[in-house]
Amino acid sequence: MTDFAIELSGICKSFGAVAANRDVEMNVAKGSIHGIIGENGAGKSTLMSILYGYYQADAGTIRVNDVEVRIRNSQEAIRLGIGMVHQHFMLVDTFSVLENIVLGAEGGVLLSRALGAARTHLKQLNQEYGLEVDPDAIVGKLGVGLQQRVEILKALYRGADVLILDEPTAVLTPQEADHLFRILRTLKAQGKTVILITHKLREVMDITDAVTVMRAGQVVGNVRTSDVDRAQLADLMVGRKVNLRVDKPEHEPGAVVLSVKGLNLVDARGVRVLQDVNFQIRAGEIVGLAGVAGNGQSELLEVLAGMSEATSGEISYKDLDLVRRKYREPKAAALRKLGIAHVPEDRSREGLVKAFSLYENVILGYQCDRSIRRGPFYKRRELVARTAQLIAQFDIRPDNPLLRAGLLSGGNQQKVVLAREIHADPDLLLIGQPTRGVDIGAIEFIHRRLVALRDAGKAILLVSVELDEIMSLSDRILVMSCGRISGEVAGKDASAMALGLLMGGGEKH
Repeated sequence: MTDFAIELSGICKSFGAVAANRDVEMNVAKGSIHGIIGENGAGKSTLMSILYGYYQADAGTIRVNDVEVRIRNSQEAIRLGIGMVHQHFMLVDTFSVLENIVLGAEGGVLLSRALGAARTHLKQLNQEYGLEVDPDAIVGKLGVGLQQRVEILKALYRGADVLILDEPTAVLTPQEADHLFRILRTLKAQGKTVILITHKLREVMDITDAVTVMRAGQVVGNVRTSDVDRAQLADLMVGRKVNLRVDKPEHEPGAVVLSVKGLNLVDARGVRVLQDVNFQIRAGEIVGLAGVAGNGQSELLEVLAGMSEATSGEISYKDLDLVRRKYREPKAAALRKLGIAHVPEDRSREGLVKAFSLYENVILGYQCDRSIRRGPFYKRRELVARTAQLIAQFDIRPDNPLLRAGLLSGGNQQKVVLAREIHADPDLLLIGQPTRGVDIGAIEFIHRRLVALRDAGKAILLVSVELDEIMSLSDRILVMSCGRISGEVAGKDASAMALGLLMGGGEKH
């Protein structure tokens, strides 16, 4: 018997002419947390989908607990003790936590008996691993972090000894990510094996015991985490030296582009989610908006982008009153024509139509532009050519303008949204979570593009839960707490401690 829970040897997988995995070799020690890192499109998720039975390898062998196996579907993977938590959760929003966990594993025709047994088992799992999930809560009403715990519970309920997590922190706040890692350490202490697909180097260094680095479908490194540092891993991932710092010259802000005064928003529940918000953004500066998720940043971004209406207050763009202005079309579309671009926080729901091709997605929001139409028809050939140029500029993979957006990895989907909005050459860019689910090489590229926009005189409002990103990019940082601006800090003077105090409601200007 070996000390490996999983052994992959010579794994190959191609989709047409695209080789997703090429002769992959990877061993995962029992009772360890094993990281798999690489750029978007490196083949990480494909490899784990083969292990979970979604895909069949074209060549190679899989051994589970020293036994060679063939995994033809996810049911066989589950029987072998392998569970997987996907980046986009496989849950029924209208079902309760308990119903979601039992779904597909009822164990008989009498559902009441299955639910009763599951409730007892679920209580035990909750206590054993500190998951803290209400079994009777409706899944659609839970936050993302809690929904992820439901997915983990589903896998544990089915007897998983090996748990695969695909980009688990891509949609989590730092606090939720910390809680997740406490859960993973508990799983490891209980003898479970965890495989963590990610591209966040800090997380890899903090929680993993060993790391497999992939690039262009191949393994370029299998290392113990304690033997490497972040810079070495970044270089392995990208295949070149990566600058983990944001280099930007001193900014010289110009005229006021956006002015917000006394902005208030009461939501449908009667909760005041924005309270007397006041700030300005000038041409040629990046203003970061920091805060613990749920303190009004998302709602503020939606109001400024025309996706929702403020209850009261003033919003001025250049010399235009955006609140009292009359619009003959949807407000968000009108704002785009005025030079206000928006990268939404949730690319899947608000930034893309996954069933559309890439060339169709790059005109969303700008589809009424007469320059891309010939009478009632779009200039398809020109749009495809333009999309091909954007694909090359933003290194979007695969490089096929006709491909459906839903077939791209999350990071490449993010690049499509960014390419569309930056190509519009806006005077004001509203951007939410620009590098969520994006690999280290793409993060470096995106940061350079944002700094270049700033240096070209554009005004940028940046919302991010990544404090390092906020501090690296921002010329000024506004902090939100309980729907208010609790303080402002110059980017060069910012520290995690100072911002953390402001997030707690302490004021400083």
